[in-house]
Amino acid sequence: MTAAVPTQFIDNERTRVTEWRFAPGASTGFHRHGYDYVVVPLLDGALRIVEGGQEKRVELKKGVPYFRQTGVEHDVINANDYEYAFIEIEMK
Repeated sequence: MTAAVPTQFIDNERTRVTEWRFAPGASTGFHRHGYDYVVVPLLDGALRIVEGGQEKRVELKKGVPYFRQTGVEHDVINANDYEYAFIEIEMK
């Protein structure tokens, strides 16, 4: 599976801001979040989320953020037939 491509814009003692770009079918790989975070989608589209032994499809809207708490363990996969991207803001 193709890996999603992260680009870090900010990484300091309080905040980390990363843009994630996904080719069709690309994945972040299974990982655990060490901080609370907010995701801001850059496009309308769908992601497949594998979490807790289950898989779900999530529809996202451009510019509409969502929040998750520390400890989330998942794999995020582009479910679109086009490149998808979002900004992830972690609060350290």
